[in-house]
Amino acid sequence: MRTEKVKYASLIKARAADLGFSGCGISAATLLEDEGTRLERWLKAGLHGNMGYMENNFDKRIDPRKLVTGAKSVISVLHNYFPSQKQSNPEAPVLSKYAYGTDYHFIVKDKLKQLLLFMNESIGEINGRAFCDSAPVLDRAWAARSGLGWIGKNSNLLTKGSGSFFFIGELIVDIDLPADAPVKEYCGNCRRCIDACPTGAILAPRELDARKCISYLTIEFRDGLPEWMRDKMGNRVFGCDICQDVCPWNKKAIPHNEPLLDPDPGLMAMSPDEWHGMDSQVFNLYFKRSAVRRAGFKQLKRNLDFLQDQASKR
Repeated sequence: MRTEKVKYASLIKARAADLGFSGCGISAATLLEDEGTRLERWLKAGLHGNMGYMENNFDKRIDPRKLVTGAKSVISVLHNYFPSQKQSNPEAPVLSKYAYGTDYHFIVKDKLKQLLLFMNESIGEINGRAFCDSAPVLDRAWAARSGLGWIGKNSNLLTKGSGSFFFIGELIVDIDLPADAPVKEYCGNCRRCIDACPTGAILAPRELDARKCISYLTIEFRDGLPEWMRDKMGNRVFGCDICQDVCPWNKKAIPHNEPLLDPDPGLMAMSPDEWHGMDSQVFNLYFKRSAVRRAGFKQLKRNLDFLQDQASKR
């Protein structure tokens, strides 16, 4: 039986690679006790800001068996999104790299569903669900448990081979598969991410104050941007990659090969004037199926107006 399960795991990982995933690991679907304790402490400290949804379904966040009946294994996958292109105008408002192309939710979940279909066809009837930042699942915790990387000081999952520019997804399934071993941490004494954060959002290794995070403020935060953000936001209009850009492990990042993640050339070439003159029609042209729709046109304009006002007061 053990040999058969090892064979199943090998088949799953091979198919995951064929689908374009850059990593695949397996962990037992058990209670996340330590992670649950840290999450509870983080929420009680109010470090999640106005992301009230983080307080919901706490039991499901730490126990996958409450999401999938009879769950026995969590199959975690990584999908590279590091781009080969850059925005051509260095003065233009900056998008986070993950938002260049099609919304990752569609891409990763579609591939996960294909992986689950493959499992049903090649192994037998398996009940499971696909997740990608779309339900109460602690993605990074499961990826770390499955040996795909370690949690860095900036709270992102890091890998020795390719850094941290990847999406994380899971299949929670009711088949018992051999679990992979976690890997050790390789951050050492490095604190480049902590020192580089312009707002001091990284309070300590693996302790993030979302209320100070540029990604949170430009995407999740719905009120007016706080005055203290002036001259700290740089030119970032949606998300922030600073703590990843300075990470030494991301020197190993290589461009993805997923066409759906490639940006529209027109978007990459937009000038500052074109950005600030954007209307809803242009927004829909470039961001119809983009993760930027999470913020929406009104919020993107709020961010653009803040940048413009910030520049006028320098």
